[in-house]
Amino acid sequence: MSESISPEILTRIDLAAAFRWAARLGMHESIANHFSAAVSDDGKRFLLNPVGVHFFFFFSSDLLLLDAGHSQEASGANAADPTAWYLHAELHQRLPQARCILHTHMPHATALCCLQDFEFLMLDQNACRFHGRIAYDRNYSGMALESSEGARVAGLLDGGKSVLFMGNHGVIVVAPSVAQAFDELYYLEKAAQLQVLALSTGRPLALIPEPVAALAGAQWNNYPTRFSELHFQALKDILDQQEPDYAH
Repeated sequence: MSESISPEILTRIDLAAAFRWAARLGMHESIANHFSAAVSDDGKRFLLNPVGVHFFFFFSSDLLLLDAGHSQEASGANAADPTAWYLHAELHQRLPQARCILHTHMPHATALCCLQDFEFLMLDQNACRFHGRIAYDRNYSGMALESSEGARVAGLLDGGKSVLFMGNHGVIVVAPSVAQAFDELYYLEKAAQLQVLALSTGRPLALIPEPVAALAGAQWNNYPTRFSELHFQALKDILDQQEPDYAH
């Protein structure tokens, strides 16, 4: 059946599912945080959530279709949050390989962002999937209310990085698809939760040696099944049974 549905509609459905599951898993914050997905080859036309819509009640039709080159499209009755606009418009323009961009203040990852000189530790197998792909922005300087801030953040994610820990703020995950981005977000928070729990014991940490962490990261990247897609499809299957209106 999906063959008869346009790619934009399929992306809308996937992004709406990501919003619903972010709420279910406690990775949302009030009506803040923002997800986007590109629908043009150059990444400049993208879908973004409007301000004021809670993730728990998100529908695919709620998503705004915006053009990164036309800022006036982010104004009006169904506007995007201004910080969402300045971040996502710049990231989609400057990182066209980042087809999906998820920004959250999910609790455990954000808690790590608030530690001085924090490094995401190779502490368990889930953490290793992010080996070599983490970037850091350690200098919180207020909200992203100018395009220059979005451009600066895009620069931090250039060069093969796909996760940004934003000091005293939250995280950004970028990926080639909604399924891959949400799977990354899920496992990032899982790994962060484990790190917070391990740190809370006050005991010495048993870090995975660098060569082993690098090996595990490569194994994750070359895993012989479409793990991210299968995970996300399973999540959509649950919604199809319990909250099928998300796709409307």
